[in-house]
Amino acid sequence: MKKQSSLSEMKKREEIAAYVFLSPYLLATLVFTIGMLLFALYISLHDWNLFQSPEFAGVKNYIKAFRSEDFRRGFLNIAWYTLIVVFTQTFVAVFMAVILFKPIPGKQFFRTFFYAPSVTSSVVISMIFIWLYLKTGYINLLFGKVAEIFGGEWQNVEWLNKPDGLFQLLARGVGGDIEYGKWYLHGPSVTWMAIMVQAVYTTSPTFMIMFLAALVNIPSSLYESASIDGASSWKQFWKITMPMLRPITLLVVVLGTMGCIQMFDYVKLMTAGGPLGTTLVPVYQIYTETLGINGPIRAGYGAAMAFILAVVIFALTYIQRKFIEEKTEQY
Repeated sequence: MKKQSSLSEMKKREEIAAYVFLSPYLLATLVFTIGMLLFALYISLHDWNLFQSPEFAGVKNYIKAFRSEDFRRGFLNIAWYTLIVVFTQTFVAVFMAVILFKPIPGKQFFRTFFYAPSVTSSVVISMIFIWLYLKTGYINLLFGKVAEIFGGEWQNVEWLNKPDGLFQLLARGVGGDIEYGKWYLHGPSVTWMAIMVQAVYTTSPTFMIMFLAALVNIPSSLYESASIDGASSWKQFWKITMPMLRPITLLVVVLGTMGCIQMFDYVKLMTAGGPLGTTLVPVYQIYTETLGINGPIRAGYGAAMAFILAVVIFALTYIQRKFIEEKTEQY
């Protein structure tokens, strides 16, 4: 009995010690995560300008958000952004990983060189691309030189101030046009696509490292067997490399999707949602409404938009866990 009692007391002391060590994290989670979440939910049901007492508004802020053309436009913009950036950055990351996995001279140098943009501050990267995208910048200079080689002339483009959409430009190319009022038919604007290029440039190297780590774990015996059977390098890539990379590919897609939906810094630093709202995104709208950047402070309205965005992210996460993870179990 004494032995059991001493074991029970020892177990209790170990549990108490464990909770003592976990208490800083648990306290921070309780205050800054759960507490802030409940506070934001409370604020979303009120009108509050940060200086006066909140006034109960019910679901008015949520209804207002759903009716807001800018908020709907922000979701459409971020949908285009997510679709194009996630696909492109995954393709580029796989391509670079496969190239750098091969025994080429200076491989370590190129890995470091390609990875550098991912660890560079988004402010620095944004400033560099702002200079590149100037009407008198190097991007227009490069296109101008290429046009001269082929005997043409390049009209300099204001890359960060061109609201024309992709589908709008294609329609004009065949003699048609899409009215500016029908923004939902324009497709991603020139400015938005310019920011997409920047996003792919900075995010692809991180995913490249993940693919490189996955390539190391592919058994070389699979390629040796395929070579003996006469499979070409291209066939080995599609029949061995890509199937074996499927779990990490799906992880990259999930992480890329979450990162794209929460995109904020490039819009804040480069366009502030312009031109003509073609680069508006939900997180930037939440920021401007909550702090009153472009008008009166509407913290309740900003909180309501934040919860709507959270529901969208939760739904996408659930879908990914429900369908994507199940399909990777065989690997």
